[in-house]
Amino acid sequence: MSSHVDERPSGFVEIDRFDGGVGWIAYPEETMKRASHALEIDGEVWVFDPVDAAGIDDLFAEFGDVAGVVVMLDRHKRDAAAIANRHDVPVYVPQFFEGVSEELDAAVARFDDELADTGLQAFPVVDNRFWQEVALYNPADGTLIVPETVGAADYFLAGDEELGVHPMLRLNPPREALRNVAPERVLVAHGPGVMAAAARPLEDALAGSRKRTPRLYGEMVRALLPV
Repeated sequence: MSSHVDERPSGFVEIDRFDGGVGWIAYPEETMKRASHALEIDGEVWVFDPVDAAGIDDLFAEFGDVAGVVVMLDRHKRDAAAIANRHDVPVYVPQFFEGVSEELDAAVARFDDELADTGLQAFPVVDNRFWQEVALYNPADGTLIVPETVGAADYFLAGDEELGVHPMLRLNPPREALRNVAPERVLVAHGPGVMAAAARPLEDALAGSRKRTPRLYGEMVRALLPV
């Protein structure tokens, strides 16, 4: 099973649909299960960490006109510029990200503790020289988007976890950054999200991250062994 596919997909798999938003996986055969999302806010569509796919503009059109495309992890430039240019909107990048703007072939707008005037609260989850990540939270409906610290692709999950901490953050998960939110749903950029009563799975993922690390690493090794 491949971890990344370079060809533009002819379709996509829809995930995480709810009143006011939807997600998709452009390459469902990928190990990484790269997921993207679109949220409707005040009649406009905001697109997060997108991987492009044929027909994706029709999905956006169900919710309104695209107002902006958002990069939430410094490594998640993905197809943000292509989609932003197609809809003649900026790519929104957190103020504290370094070097990302120069790598995007599109107009760039910066944001700090709120994404434009959407009401989405933005707060850093990881900020170091190797990893810059922001989470976005909508207090109006309890939607939390976390692009990398937690995920639901197989390689994030130990045992029966619904959400798991990224393998590289397992021993020191950023619990403080996510302590002050109790989300109804959590959307992630790798795999499907948790669509109801998500506060408990999120807390379980963070609280049990370290003790379940050996199990996760063992499962990852076994997955690599020939059968």
